[in-house]
Amino acid sequence: MSTSIERNAVLDRLSKAIVEQLQEDGRRSYAEIGKAVGLSETATRQRVQKMQDAGILQIVAVTDPLQLGFARQAMIGVRVSGDTRVAAAQMTELPGVTYVVSTAGSFDLLVEVVCESDDDLIDLLNDRIRSLPDIVSTETFVYLKLHRQLYNWGTR
Repeated sequence: MSTSIERNAVLDRLSKAIVEQLQEDGRRSYAEIGKAVGLSETATRQRVQKMQDAGILQIVAVTDPLQLGFARQAMIGVRVSGDTRVAAAQMTELPGVTYVVSTAGSFDLLVEVVCESDDDLIDLLNDRIRSLPDIVSTETFVYLKLHRQLYNWGTR
């Protein structure tokens, strides 16, 4: 993972403008983006690659798993007795885990999962998550319907 110094060096005004263009439409061509920000197609492609390599930018199709045949999506609040960084690293390796964030508050970690069935969710909770060392407790929030999911917050 890159340091914040490396990330800041990559994110000049033009790179931020490229990010904002991609947040509006991740399928936009490098030529279109370059025209909008005042760069050539090649320079735009190089900047995007540099941001991807630095872990700043990821270009993916965002979907609603519940509409793609997955029966269960949930957020799991996790309380840890030991080093939360170790527990977070362990969580990122588990199948079905799509998002892990360290938090301050009632939970030490929030872990989003996508499962094929309720039985898969139970297995993930009991056999994988709760069996990890230093996991004190979990609380599961099952998603019923995704109402809004945006990634167009811009840059600063």
